[in-house]
Amino acid sequence: MFEDRKDAGRQIGEALEQHRNENPLILGIPRGGVMIAAEAARHLGAPFTLIIARKLPFPRNPEAGFGAIAEDGSTFVLEEAAVSVSKEEIEEIKANQKKEITRRVEKLRSGKPLPDLKGKTVILTDDGIAMGSTMRASVSMCRNKEADKVVIAVPACSPRVQDTMKSLADDVVVLESPPGFRAVAEVYRHWYDVSDREVLDMLSHYSAEYAGK
Repeated sequence: MFEDRKDAGRQIGEALEQHRNENPLILGIPRGGVMIAAEAARHLGAPFTLIIARKLPFPRNPEAGFGAIAEDGSTFVLEEAAVSVSKEEIEEIKANQKKEITRRVEKLRSGKPLPDLKGKTVILTDDGIAMGSTMRASVSMCRNKEADKVVIAVPACSPRVQDTMKSLADDVVVLESPPGFRAVAEVYRHWYDVSDREVLDMLSHYSAEYAGK
């Protein structure tokens, strides 16, 4: 188990050492993935920011989802899971999540666009992958933005989903892949919901630290 997200992020940074000389840009998926990204970026001496992707929740069971959408509109839908949701409901859910993405971009990234990804090695981080929908939408966005290489780096992921990620990315770094893995919190001794305030503080502190190098 990992002590917390900082511990996991430090270990992710060490596991990404082979990408140090590629001048990578690290993108964290809020909120937990931002802490992973910050620690990995600190280890590699690389810039980092956040990429916004949101789960597409079932209308009558919002804790579960049938896909995800990224900030450029890149969408992944798990067709077998979405059969119970009408096309009209899907479009309404996507519209609502686009509004939330806009809110988060404005609040967490001060409304700024992502840096130019064209020709870059992009490392996508999260605090773990359960279903993989938000990561898949994020990978699609990076491809659409013409990233040269897309690397997925997470502390934990199920073996089945890890195989799927390998078919999408140029490299996949997973530290733990326990059988029967269901929830990201399972691999952390200290788990809590990261707040917007913490995300903003991490971005601010790292920006000042990176600028001083």
